[in-house]
Amino acid sequence: MEKNITKKRNTRTTTKKSTKTPAAPQNIIALIYDFDGTLSPRNMQEYAFLPKIGINPKTFWKQVAQLSIEREAEPLITYMHLMYQKAQEKGLQILRKDLVAQGREVEFCPGVEKWFALIDQYVKKQSKGTVCVRHYLVSSGLKEIIEGTKIYKNFDNVFASEYYFEAYQLPYPKRVITDTSKTQYLFRINKGIEDVNRSINSHMPEGERPIPFSQMIYFGDGETDVPSMAVTRQNNGFAIAVYPKQKSAKTCKELFDVGRVDFYAQADYTKGSALHNRTCLLIDRILSDIKVREEKEKLQKTHK
Repeated sequence: MEKNITKKRNTRTTTKKSTKTPAAPQNIIALIYDFDGTLSPRNMQEYAFLPKIGINPKTFWKQVAQLSIEREAEPLITYMHLMYQKAQEKGLQILRKDLVAQGREVEFCPGVEKWFALIDQYVKKQSKGTVCVRHYLVSSGLKEIIEGTKIYKNFDNVFASEYYFEAYQLPYPKRVITDTSKTQYLFRINKGIEDVNRSINSHMPEGERPIPFSQMIYFGDGETDVPSMAVTRQNNGFAIAVYPKQKSAKTCKELFDVGRVDFYAQADYTKGSALHNRTCLLIDRILSDIKVREEKEKLQKTHK
């Protein structure tokens, strides 16, 4: 049904290759982001998809919750199916290219569009060019919509839920990234195995992993990010909880109080904001740890 579009998709959505200057071994800092509620104030489907089919977001998400309980189904698979079921009821055929186009309507928290360059410049200046930063997105949302956003180009790789568009009468979930399965992609980043077709289960010595967890900072907005926050921090990495301006900081405070995150802040990514300053503090700590490690390695070499 959508052969031409599918061919383009296979070319466009393969693992993104970083265009930045390669850093020395383990001289990479990874900033890893959730999307909905973290970089964008609302769920990505609420900007164009749900309005197009005339459904109130609260009503839609309530139906998703009810159906997943009634049918004992995974909520993410349920929402992906219900989206297209509702579109079919309205007589609408929504193809992959439509979802990508809808990404242009997604709005972002203050400062997000300039954030990536801001952080890149900070790391370059503080490390004198010896360390580089990579930005990753790990989301339960739709990769098709994310591809159409203004910020897609800033990510070194994007891991998100996807559809098979040629399956059955409705697009069928190709990849579903749940709260817990997000952690798989943290290990992919850690081991440098970003091709999702390759297994990450084989042993890799810590010293051979391109991006140690201790050089990762995870950004999320709530309870759905707890598994990723926990895995990152348990492996000596860092986590920051954020909340959009129009929402309460209650959940973030609770995550901070129980030690799930290192910091929390309003989702304001502008230079000089609390989020920017706290992120830079963690980056400074990571850079110091890298210097300490390198100095120890130099000293070890003198004994050989």
